[in-house]
Amino acid sequence: MIDQVDEFNSYRAKMNDKILSENNKVLKRIFNLDTNAFSEGALDKKTKELLGLVASTVLRCDDCVKYHLEASHKEGITREEVMETLSIGTLIGGTIVIPHLRRAFEYWEALENAE
Repeated sequence: MIDQVDEFNSYRAKMNDKILSENNKVLKRIFNLDTNAFSEGALDKKTKELLGLVASTVLRCDDCVKYHLEASHKEGITREEVMETLSIGTLIGGTIVIPHLRRAFEYWEALENAE
């Protein structure tokens, strides 16, 4: 499962580099805004990552869920905190979220096994 984490990060980095090399001002600003939005502020990074995880779960964006799971893992967020956050996202999103919940759970396990 460690390959799953490496594969996601490699692909994400490669494609981000390609996108940003286009030198498009709007895209660069969007990427920068996203980075800055999840920096320390009135809310700490941990809270922001969990909020991002809930929103990404509800929106059913697997790449976004993986990103926020990995950032949460790096912030030291516990398995229990992640599972509670995913449960809230599933409650809000409804049963259509369950396939994304499965992939999120699988990715969290891959992150834990990569330690």
